[in-house]
Amino acid sequence: MAFLDRRTHPSIVTLVLVSGLGALSLNIFLPSLPGMARFFGVPYGQMQLAVSGYLAVSAGLQLVIGPISDRYGRRRVLLTVFSIFLLATVATLLATSFETFIAARMVQAVVATAFVLSRATVRDMVPGPEAASVIGYVTMGMSLVPMIGPVIGGFLDEAFGWRANFALLLAFGVAITALVWADMGETTAKGGVPFKDQLRAYPILLRSQRFWGYCLATAFASGLFFAYLGGAPFVGDQVFHLTSAQVGYFFALPAVGYAIGNYLSGRFAMRTGMDHMVLYGTLLATAALIVALGAEMMGFSSPFIFFSMVGVTGMGNGIALPSSNAGMMSVRPELAGTASGLGATLSIGGGAALAALSGAMLGPGSGAIPLVLIMLASSAASVGAILWVFHRRKRLGI
Repeated sequence: MAFLDRRTHPSIVTLVLVSGLGALSLNIFLPSLPGMARFFGVPYGQMQLAVSGYLAVSAGLQLVIGPISDRYGRRRVLLTVFSIFLLATVATLLATSFETFIAARMVQAVVATAFVLSRATVRDMVPGPEAASVIGYVTMGMSLVPMIGPVIGGFLDEAFGWRANFALLLAFGVAITALVWADMGETTAKGGVPFKDQLRAYPILLRSQRFWGYCLATAFASGLFFAYLGGAPFVGDQVFHLTSAQVGYFFALPAVGYAIGNYLSGRFAMRTGMDHMVLYGTLLATAALIVALGAEMMGFSSPFIFFSMVGVTGMGNGIALPSSNAGMMSVRPELAGTASGLGATLSIGGGAALAALSGAMLGPGSGAIPLVLIMLASSAASVGAILWVFHRRKRLGI
């Protein structure tokens, strides 16, 4: 029992892999989506539920996972999450119908809560400004996983079929569960925060306009990427006529940009300040999407331009998101899990809607413009949200 409850901080490598498994589950099979639609005999928009539906379910789960982890601890909850994920992944491998696959995929969404739990663990370990820096380094390492995930997924799809992607997820899931068991001790205060105490503190958190500013900045910055996940496989396949493997290669560009942005966040967040990091990152992402839209409207439609500009938006998000996440958890540090979960629910719930919208707006002859417009609107809204935080700080004199 002492082994189960020992209080040792997990290594950064463990937190990277915990977060990375959730990211890998979301994107490794994206190059396979058009082929999976053909395999199950359903339209692409319906098959895209494997992304948008997954995001919607994970949004609801993240609303409750934060408070549960504040009460019962990060370690115990994380091990439970991974156990459920492994069972659901086995079910996706055995699925022979679209309905069975989607049902298993929705249960598999529980692993998306791992990022909430890893962020809250970081906030347990270090204070606000330093947390932004550590989260930046953790997500920099984590971004290597989705960087290579679609590349590997495209290769596995062409060589062995779409099920190979889920077999790889199962193998990684088993390995990372064992690592968490061995390395991750409990980081919450002894006994956690009782639910009744959380309920008393909730109104203070929800009334904070700074909290909502950080939440919305995070949600809209993340939203542009979720819209991209919903529409980019179609754009690659139908607009640019790329193979599954080629789509996988291009999908690495946003992850490369995100890793660079995370490095810059880890390097400069403490010196520059959380709010300015969020502003600089969201402005960079918005500028890149304006360039992408201009190129599409002038007839310079090219996978190199489109995916390269999305790569720059990835850099902007890598700069902005560690600080915006640390900012919303700094409002009530003792409720870091609750704040992280609430922010993630808003981000992923909005992302699910944007992913579904991008899938619905893309069709024969549409080109990439509808997707770029959705991403640009979301990115511009993230700039507005962080400017609101600056406005509130100025009015309050802080």
